Amino acid sequence: MARPKIAPYGSWKSPIAADLVAGGEVGLEQVRLDGGDIYWIERRSQEGGRKVIVRRTVDGQVSDVTPVPFNARTRVHEYGGGDYAVSKGAIVFSNFADQRLYVQSSGSQPRPLTPAVGLRYADGQIDCCRNLFFCVREDHRGQGEAINALVSVKLDGENAGTVLVCGNDFYSTPRLSTDGSQMAWLTWNHPNMPWDGTELWAGKLKEDGSLSETVQVAGGARESIFQPEWSPGGTLYFVSDRSGWWNLYRWKGNRVEAVCPMDAEFGEPQWVFGGSLYDFESEERIICSYSKDGQWQLAGIDTTTGALTRIATSYTAISRIQTGEGRALLIASSSTEPACIVSLALTTHDLDVLRRSREIHVDSGYVSAPRPIEFPTGKDQTAYGFFYPPQNVDFVGPADERPPLLVMSHGGPTSATSMSLRYAIQYWASRGIAVLDVNYGGSSGYGRAYRERLNGQWGIVDVEDCVNGAAYLVQRGEVDGNRLAIRGGSAGGYTTLCALTFRDTFRAGASHYGISDLEALAKDTHKFESRYLDKLIGPYPQRRDVYVERSPIHFTDRLACPMILFQGLEDKVVPPNQAEKMVEAVRAKGLPVAYLTFEGEQHGFRKAENIKRVLEAELYFYSKVFRFELMDSIETVSIENL
Repeated sequence: MARPKIAPYGSWKSPIAADLVAGGEVGLEQVRLDGGDIYWIERRSQEGGRKVIVRRTVDGQVSDVTPVPFNARTRVHEYGGGDYAVSKGAIVFSNFADQRLYVQSSGSQPRPLTPAVGLRYADGQIDCCRNLFFCVREDHRGQGEAINALVSVKLDGENAGTVLVCGNDFYSTPRLSTDGSQMAWLTWNHPNMPWDGTELWAGKLKEDGSLSETVQVAGGARESIFQPEWSPGGTLYFVSDRSGWWNLYRWKGNRVEAVCPMDAEFGEPQWVFGGSLYDFESEERIICSYSKDGQWQLAGIDTTTGALTRIATSYTAISRIQTGEGRALLIASSSTEPACIVSLALTTHDLDVLRRSREIHVDSGYVSAPRPIEFPTGKDQTAYGFFYPPQNVDFVGPADERPPLLVMSHGGPTSATSMSLRYAIQYWASRGIAVLDVNYGGSSGYGRAYRERLNGQWGIVDVEDCVNGAAYLVQRGEVDGNRLAIRGGSAGGYTTLCALTFRDTFRAGASHYGISDLEALAKDTHKFESRYLDKLIGPYPQRRDVYVERSPIHFTDRLACPMILFQGLEDKVVPPNQAEKMVEAVRAKGLPVAYLTFEGEQHGFRKAENIKRVLEAELYFYSKVFRFELMDSIETVSIENL
């Protein structure tokens, strides 16, 4: 084997090309079991981000269910999820282009169920006995905010749905008991987000599908409920963070009892509909995943004793659990394995990978193994992250040089990063650029108190943790303190812009559809997040002063380093004017700046050609700022004031 060549960090040639990152992967979502058949959704960047329902039959035959040009994707809450449901071969799904519900059976063309009149639907369940579809509806037909409700939609004919529950700002997770006699659901109101406080309700279902004897089971303004599910015997289970951790509970004999108390997270932020971190093997046993210290485990829980037994796997991220037919299905990944749909035999615990998000294998010599790190941060606290040192079997850096560091700030901000294999990170590490993926204060996976560190402190705590994470690695001698960059998308883009504006740690940055003006965001965003900033910043307009103080757009005089910005022109979550104002300000100051926009893209880039362009443009930008020559031949970027 040839000895590795010595070459400057950042310049290394890597087989992890932008084409591979952009086009070699499909997003795997929303696994469902229907008898012996398995369904899931594939999000295909090569088809412009189209989401396709796929079926795997009992004999292992795999085929697309969703015909072109249908796209199984709802826009409820803008982030969607819960795009389809299946029962006894019948599929109901939301189509992206018109947001109508369609019903489809094997081999048939989709037939519309709802009118095209400004209505959106999500997170439903099929009731074959009543011939109804119970789901969330978001009504955009009137002026002002959309109206959310739980509705039942008839599966024969075309109808807008019958309202079952309304009056609150948000609803989610309508779930039918096994015998169809009861339904549970979640609801919450402004200014709460679902991870702040929700209410769990239940009621009896009449023959016509209407509700009676409704009762609040749990929850409130300071208790977040996640994933209510009925056991096979009719007991209502759910996840609550009333203890400070998202743990499993059940409603039994009209009282709530803990199932398996732990300092661990059995829930996650409900950004999208349809989250499923546990399911029932039987009345006596639950199969679940839980997060401890930012890493996920698979386990079984005895519902009688509450005893938890770990199920050994190599996976570090596990979600979307469904059980049936003697197996559990899950979407899982690890630091060496991309996201997969995995079948777990419930008796032997044997694992069978049914579908990988990418089939292209990259030699492990080009893959950096992430290292979980804890580092000191503000107010004598600890923050977390995953560090990826440069790794390329063909190259090493000069002995007298330390690698540049790219700090990644995840979106949300109430979200989290994991150790899953992501070639979008390995793209950088395999070229000699170290990466720190930060779970700053406010991230999920570390309990409610850690999640609430960001309350009133967005733009401060997250920035401080990114800065201190970089300083920690510089202090350890692992990276070059003069070549530090930061990047992030959406809320991570806001953290990036704040770090570049209010701190002098970083020498460059990349904002992907990031927020530069909090006041503009408070005035111009969608319903789901329209009061999110009340907790993160303060109520608007009462605390307008804080919105101004925390908005990078008002302090561009403090900027002193280059930046590149990327923006989808149809983004409704963070509108393009946010990026445009920042670009104008940076340009006027004479700092190096590049700005790339993309037609047809919304909040996040889904088209393969655009994902590729973004990655290569960002690498080109850093090569010019940090002055290293690229071995790759990539399209240049127009950088003003360079």
